[in-house]
Amino acid sequence: QELPQTVLLKFFRPENTPVPARPTPEQLSNLIKTSLHYPESFNHSFHQKSLCLVPVTLLLSNCSQAVVDVMIDLRHKPTSSEALEIHGSFTWLGQTQYKLQLKGQEVYSLQLKACFVHTGVYNLGTPRVFAKLVDQVTLFETSQQNSMPALIIINNI
Repeated sequence: QELPQTVLLKFFRPENTPVPARPTPEQLSNLIKTSLHYPESFNHSFHQKSLCLVPVTLLLSNCSQAVVDVMIDLRHKPTSSEALEIHGSFTWLGQTQYKLQLKGQEVYSLQLKACFVHTGVYNLGTPRVFAKLVDQVTLFETSQQNSMPALIIINNI
């Protein structure tokens, strides 16, 4: 009785198959572009009402084609002496943390409320935005690059 002939199997990969590259830290910190939309100045009568509430829109744009997990933290307070306002800081009203998922190229609009107790010039650019690719196995999201200061003038009328 003849033994079955052993055939060697050859495994090969075509040379033009792209190997998924790991995104660089710089690419990961530019996944989400943020912009704040608010009035340049806001008039409020502090004599009639001690709290001044200003509507602010935080626009989040996914700059990638991939689905991205996004975390927004409003609890961050600037610590440098330059960033501290003359009258102290303002407060974001309502929810202080948001977690959402943006599809590739999706733009999401988040409605916020800033609360002021004094007149002055304030920097609304305090929200911290973190993002990671959904299919990425990472414990921590990458902090997204912050834009320029977002200054608002609160006037008493």
